[in-house]
Amino acid sequence: MMCYSKEIESEMVKFYNSLSEKDKRRYAAIEAKKLGHGGIKYISELFGCHRNTITEGKSELENREVKKFNDKAIQEKGGGRKSCFEQIRELDEEFLSVVKEATAGDPMEEKM
Repeated sequence: MMCYSKEIESEMVKFYNSLSEKDKRRYAAIEAKKLGHGGIKYISELFGCHRNTITEGKSELENREVKKFNDKAIQEKGGGRKSCFEQIRELDEEFLSVVKEATAGDPMEEKM
């Protein structure tokens, strides 16, 4: 089994930590598979993940078609925090009324 240099290990860990949970499993599985015998132990220690996580990632890679890896967004469309205008329907009208009351005159009119 080959081992990576400390510099390469550092880059691998940074990349691993930037991934979603699903992608972490799969990346760890790919790296372990590249190393062959002892790869699962080495990668689980390097990334701080459980051996079963890597085994699950290997299973996912072996049992799925490539085109289906990203068939669903990680976050559902329309998810996330709603804007204040969606949360409070009257906000738009209230804002305009405040602006109207606080505005003095029409800037387009000529002054005498």
